[in-house]
Amino acid sequence: MLERLFRLSENDAKVKTELLAGMTTFLTMAYIIFVQPAVLTTDFAGKPTGLDKGAVLLATCVVSALASIFMGLYARYPIALAPGMGENFFFVSVIMALGAQGVPDPWQAALAIVLVSGILFLILTILRTREAIINAISPSMRNAIAVGIGLFIAFIGLQHGKVIVSNPGSMVTLNTAGNADHLASIAVFFFGLIVAGAFQARQVRGAVLWGILFAAALAAILGRLQLPDRYIGFPRIEQHAAFHFDFKHALTWGSLPFIIIFLFMDMFDTIGTLIGVSEQAGFIKNNKLPRANRALLVDAVGTVSGACLGTSTVTSYIESATGVAYGGRTGLTAVTTGLLFLLALIFSPIIAVIAGYAPITAPALFVVGALMMSNVRKIDWDDFSESIPAFLTIVGIPLCYSIADGLALGFITQPIVKLMSGRGREVGWLMYVLAVVLFAYLLLVRAKLLFS
Repeated sequence: MLERLFRLSENDAKVKTELLAGMTTFLTMAYIIFVQPAVLTTDFAGKPTGLDKGAVLLATCVVSALASIFMGLYARYPIALAPGMGENFFFVSVIMALGAQGVPDPWQAALAIVLVSGILFLILTILRTREAIINAISPSMRNAIAVGIGLFIAFIGLQHGKVIVSNPGSMVTLNTAGNADHLASIAVFFFGLIVAGAFQARQVRGAVLWGILFAAALAAILGRLQLPDRYIGFPRIEQHAAFHFDFKHALTWGSLPFIIIFLFMDMFDTIGTLIGVSEQAGFIKNNKLPRANRALLVDAVGTVSGACLGTSTVTSYIESATGVAYGGRTGLTAVTTGLLFLLALIFSPIIAVIAGYAPITAPALFVVGALMMSNVRKIDWDDFSESIPAFLTIVGIPLCYSIADGLALGFITQPIVKLMSGRGREVGWLMYVLAVVLFAYLLLVRAKLLFS
């Protein structure tokens, strides 16, 4: 049955490897179970948004499970989904903006806005517009996306490990604080990184997962992990959020910018993740991603379902690259991750112990980032009409702290450089249209400050 569902032999995959790959992916993205309720229930000023933590936790686990399982069974890719980071913070800013306009229960209007953007997303997918966008991207740009995302998640890993911290003068800097908490975090990070790196060098299967486990062991020894008061628990819900929509305040001209921004953030975060993970796993065939429209459809359905259940935009997770690095190559990996999200509802106190201490999973992000850097060799560096936009994409993703914004910079630049160098015909019409649309997207992203 598993062979028929996931075509294991066709992908030279083994059940044990796929299951452990799914577990690896889950461990590196399980933080969203705890981050999402904290983000969505409190605005930037520390005031309640109106959403209930238990309701958000339930929605996060259920939609992550359903979307990931759907991806594994329908698109057959080892890519898991969950509410996206970045989109969730923008969701809160929308709640604050609507609240400032006097909208009662602004979280209900915000959920309606996410639902509308998800429906538009679904329509674009059915019309195969998104698949055409992926196929129109040049090989150099596709590999630049993978490299840029690799740098991005490595950067996040260094932040989670407290190796680098914010600095007013230079944005970020090496952490030189001598307090015990930071020293313990750095020690856990580097111990996990060294173990994972050494195992990877020795070609030990599951090197990334071993790094996580060894980091967890050291964290326990250093007293950073404490056994929970209870091992089994289910989220308590004071106020349900499912199907609580306010379309009256969502379907207005004033809300249109929010809908467009959600649409583009989800579209290009998803495209970037699919290309990045697929390049790393070797799924790209003849410059095309097989079953791309199925994967995109799953993503769109995930966003619609997430809004219905009461959470922000659902998208494909770049942390899926950790499962791919372990050896996951089929949908069984994604299904495993999805099932673990359901189990997390029951065993949330235990999951909180490991996933709640970021330095444990931070080494996995860094190692996967290093693995994704190999794609830099596939960029045509001798052709400056390809290498300049590609390099802008590579540095833009981590420095903008956004996959969507990094892609926008590269995709806007490439057609212009091609056109001005007398090689405009090498770029399809869709990329020109995309450049114009992305330019408008950047303007809208900046314009959102007017609504804050």
